[in-house]
Amino acid sequence: MSNKVHEVIKLLSGAFRRRFNDYKGLYLFGAYVDGQEHEDEDIEIVALFDNTDKAKRENIWPVIGKIETELDVSLDVYPYTDEEFKNDDVLYDEVISEGIFYNPLGIAQKD
Repeated sequence: MSNKVHEVIKLLSGAFRRRFNDYKGLYLFGAYVDGQEHEDEDIEIVALFDNTDKAKRENIWPVIGKIETELDVSLDVYPYTDEEFKNDDVLYDEVISEGIFYNPLGIAQKD
């Protein structure tokens, strides 16, 4: 995995874990799953929580913006509950078939 993606996962997981006690982990999917750098591509992530109300979403975006600025990356983060994620058929199928799950500590989980 590229160092930049590894750093994004580490920083996002750490920030979400500190701010939200219902953070369950994240999936990396899209172009960066192959471990290579991809110019002009967003790093695509699904972040899972027990709830994703308006207040939570408002607190998530500053975390993402800070990491984007610090690491000079573009992130495309989808905050979901498990149920919301499963109900997004197209995204769910893509992420489950190709994505990599990282637990709340930012450690990749093998199937």
